[in-house]
Parts: sequence; structure tokens; C-alpha cells
Amino acid sequence: MNMENFLGTETLIIELLLIVSLVALVVRRLRIPYTVALVVVGLLITFQQPQKISLTPELILSLFIPPLVFEAAFHLEFKSLRENWLPIVGLAIPGVLLTTAMVGAIVSWGVGISLTSGLVFGALIAATDPVAVVALFKALGAPKRLTTLVESESLFNDGTAIVVFKLMLVIALSATVGNTEDAHGGGSFNLLTATVDFVRVSAGGLLVGVGLGWIIAQIIARVDDYLIETILTTVLAFGTYLVAERFHVSGVLAVVAAGIITGNVGLKGMSPTTRIVLFNFWEVLAFVANSLVFLLIGLDVNLREIGANIFPIGVALFAVLLSRALVVYGLTFLTNLRTANKVPLGFRHVLFWGGLRGAISLALALSLPAALAERELLLVMTFGVVLFTLLAQGTTMQLLMRRLGIGQPEKLELEYERRHGRLLAAQAALRRVNEMHTGNTLSLTTWEEIEPELRKQVAHANAAQTALLEEHPDLQTEEREDAILEGLRAQRAALAQMLSSGMISDAVYEELIEEVDGRISQAHRAAVEGAEPQTI
Repeated sequence: MNMENFLGTETLIIELLLIVSLVALVVRRLRIPYTVALVVVGLLITFQQPQKISLTPELILSLFIPPLVFEAAFHLEFKSLRENWLPIVGLAIPGVLLTTAMVGAIVSWGVGISLTSGLVFGALIAATDPVAVVALFKALGAPKRLTTLVESESLFNDGTAIVVFKLMLVIALSATVGNTEDAHGGGSFNLLTATVDFVRVSAGGLLVGVGLGWIIAQIIARVDDYLIETILTTVLAFGTYLVAERFHVSGVLAVVAAGIITGNVGLKGMSPTTRIVLFNFWEVLAFVANSLVFLLIGLDVNLREIGANIFPIGVALFAVLLSRALVVYGLTFLTNLRTANKVPLGFRHVLFWGGLRGAISLALALSLPAALAERELLLVMTFGVVLFTLLAQGTTMQLLMRRLGIGQPEKLELEYERRHGRLLAAQAALRRVNEMHTGNTLSLTTWEEIEPELRKQVAHANAAQTALLEEHPDLQTEEREDAILEGLRAQRAALAQMLSSGMISDAVYEELIEEVDGRISQAHRAAVEGAEPQTI
């Protein structure tokens, strides 16, 4: 029976990953956020045939959240955090507290539930999930600072929201049972105790993450094996969460701190090859975890319950949007008064509309105990708000950014990419037809008919690109960057081929591949910083 359960689970995972792959292929053409498409597919599957899949809070928080949080924190730079610390801290701490209070009060009054239950809902819905937005940022080439603000706020407010949620839940259960001893193991609730607990849990989680992150970073600095270093970061991401939770401090904040420390301290001791392998590994792991979470969200939502509770969901959504507007515009206005590095108005619009809710909010809602009187209503409202933010805000973010002129490549650069793409496509077609001819899979007559036309297309595309470069010499820098990176990638592929054919040994391959990877890293860094590109 155990083997049957194992095979059933394995089959389900394979089926989900297959769906994930198919959706990823389709959305490339539809130009909609990938995570939104996964939720829609999950909803369609559930609508056609109800699923028995259950999203437990333990599954989301302990299995899916660590890789998502660690991967995002791993790419945050100390410099960017230091330059933007004031708005980030403002949105992540006072912002969460204000959101909890405003949403709690509005929902309590509008829906007719107790204030304590309203505050619980306000806390669990305060955690933002920027995954769909950040993926769109990458596609549109959004400014790095905007990406840092959105990701950093989400990383830190996730941890803060979880801490506040647990404290609010104590209050709600105290009011429900009339005795905090049943809810929290003894003692009566008071503001001072709650404040001390908030500081202890938050600071404790950060300290655990910094400590474990620093230890792993020191080990990585002394090891030059990308397999071992990749395993160590994996152990760190999941292990930090478990250790922090064991000590009853914030596991999410611990993973955030560990990821930031490893990404800034540990990377200095890594070879270029390890750095590339590590980035690719965590990108894949985060992609899989994120894809499964959003697909499971769609599979777990009960559309009939949402339809039967439109009014309370509408009130909750109004409260969430209103509080988000007041928090973003109000707090950034105040932080702009205290710093020279101000948050532009366009960025504030994106921060407001990009405050999507997702996995963390659902995990917290699912963890609500049965003893809480309004548990089912809070759960339905959470699902409704999450669906709206993903389906409405997630799909219109691209339109908003275009209206604001944020992240759009220059028309000239787009024209260069267009002409460069046509040239590469024409050259690929010519190479393939010539291969078919030399391999005797294409008749001489057909080849003589097709080959001149393809050469004409290549010549035309090459002339168009050359004319654009001559008219706008600044574009030659971009062309040179493309050429350098393609040349380095060709070198890497040639070394791999020589290794597989036995022309070079493993030791020589590792030595040479590290040299090439070092130049690839330098080329990427030069492109990001706008520096003069190196030579191959």
C-alpha cells in the first residue's frame, strides 16, 4: 500500500510538471504572465473534474517557500538594499502593521465579523507575492531599482506578516474561547507582550539566517567544487527555515537573511563556473516550486464557494486595495522627505498595483484553526482576493508599465533586435538547406532553386542591419556585446565537445572552462553596468 501511495504521488508530480511545461510553451505566444496562466489552467481542470489535491500550510511553507525566498534573496545586493533601505523597511514593517489594522477594521465593519477575526485576515493578506510581476519586469527590462524595491518589500513583509498573523491569531482565539491559556499555552494577552514577541521572533529569525548564512559562506569560500557548493546552498535554504522554526522564530526571515548573506559574501569565494551553475540551479528550482504552487492554487480553489460569497470578497478586496494605496503612497511620500534617493511617482504606481497576493496568504489562511469562529469565511475571502490580484492586476501590469513608460526598450534597440533576428533566422535557414544538400537529403534541382533565394534573404537582412548600424553607431556596442557572448558560448560548447571526445582531460577541461566562464561573467557585468565590452 505504501508503494502504491508512493507511485501515485510520483505520477501526480510528473503530471503536474508536464502541465507546467505545456503551459510555459503556450504562454510564450499569448504574452500573459506565466503564473496567471497556471492558476487559470488549474481552475479549468478543477471546473471540469474536481480534484482531491489539498494545499496544507506545512506543504507550502516548508517545501515551496524556502526555494522561492532564497532564490530571490540570493540575488539581492547589499548596495541596492543600502540605497533603498528606508522605503523597503517602511513598507515591510509599518506598512504591514497599517495594512493589518485598516483591512481588519474595514472587513469587520463591512462583513459583520468580529474585529479580532478581521485583524487576523488583515495580517494574513498583508503579505505580497511579486513573482508574476517580477517575471514581467525581466521580460520588459524594468529598471533594476524598481525590481529591488518590489522584491525586497515582498521578502521582508512576508516574514513580518507571518509574525503579526501569529500574534493576531492569539488575540482572536483568546476572544473566541475567553482564555488565552487554551490558545497560547498560558498567560493573558497584552500589548507589551505582543511587541516583545514581535521583536523576538523577527530579530531571532534574522540572527539565525545571518549566522547560518555566514557559516555556509565561509565553507563555500574554501571549497572549489560546484556540486558541493550547490548542495550546501540547498541545505542552507531548507535547513535555515527548519532550524528557525524549531527555535520558534521566523523561518521566512531566516531564509531571507541566509540568502542575502550567501549571495553577497559567499559569491566572492566562488569560481565563475560555480557561480553560473548555482544561478542556473536555483533558477530551475525556483521555477519548479513557483509553477507548482500557482498550479495547485488553481486546483484547490472552490469556485462555487467564491460565487456564493461575492459580497464579503468584494468588501475584502476593497479593503486590500484601499489600504495598499494609502500605505504605498503615504509611506513613500514620508520616506521621500527623509532621503535624497526618492521613489519616483511611476514606481509608486507600480508598487501599488503590483501588490499581488499569493502563496503566503493562502498558507496562512489554510493554517487557521477550526476553533476560530469565522475560519471558513476568512478562507473564502483569501481565495477571492488572491484570484483577483493574480487574474486582474497580474494581467494588466504590462499595460500599466507601458502607459508609464517604465521598462520599455528604446524603439531603436527594438529595431536592431528585429533586424538582427531576421538576419540570424535567414542564416539558419541557409545553413540547414546546405546541410540537407551536402547530406544528399535534398535534390540538386530543389537546392539550386531554393539556395539563391535564401542567399538573397541573408544579403538583404545583412544590408538592413548594416545600414542601421551605420546610421546609429551607438548600436554597435550592443552588436559587439552579442558577438562577444556568442563567441564565448561557442568556446564553451567546443570545450565540452573536446571533453566528450577525449581530446582533453577532465582537469584541463575544468581549468579552461573556468577561464571562459570568467570572461562570460565579465561580459554580462559589463552589459548590465553599461561599461565598454571586453574582447573574446
